[in-house]
Amino acid sequence: MRGQMLPPYDTRDALGRLTREAAICEARTVILLGDSFHDRTSEARLSDTDAASLTALARNHGLVWVVGNHDADGPRYLPGEVVDDLELAGLILRHEPQAGAQRGEVAGHLHPCARVRASRGSVRRRCFVTDGERIVVPAFGAYAGGLNVLDAAFAPLLGSEAICGVLGSERVHAVGWRSLTPD
Repeated sequence: MRGQMLPPYDTRDALGRLTREAAICEARTVILLGDSFHDRTSEARLSDTDAASLTALARNHGLVWVVGNHDADGPRYLPGEVVDDLELAGLILRHEPQAGAQRGEVAGHLHPCARVRASRGSVRRRCFVTDGERIVVPAFGAYAGGLNVLDAAFAPLLGSEAICGVLGSERVHAVGWRSLTPD
């Protein structure tokens, strides 16, 4: 086998969910926080249907591509603005969170997940993680894995009062650090 197998459903599913969410929120602009593509040739492999969905999303809502480590050049043929990071209303939107104090930072890259202890075992879910100064958001697509928020990669990013917003089927659940367990 050559290359890396990617789930064939992920792009279409993610674009459908993103389009629905943008419509529900009546978003003026959709900002993608990097790694929108798996590699530099992914844009060329998009189906015509998926490219049309992205074009419609940009037309209906506006689109900003914050570049990530997998898509460092951003898209070349799709509509939207390509930026390294974006300052907006006191927030700094970027792909990779920066170590140390970064007040107002909204970042992706680490794809946070939490394993939460429960009376009958544990459950592992995607999550938002914040210490009140910055937030690291989960991946939107199904393909991206997740890094447990107890991993050492989160230590230089979060203060002592960090909490998780664990994604449930209908809502986000606030979970304190003491309820978490490593993978």
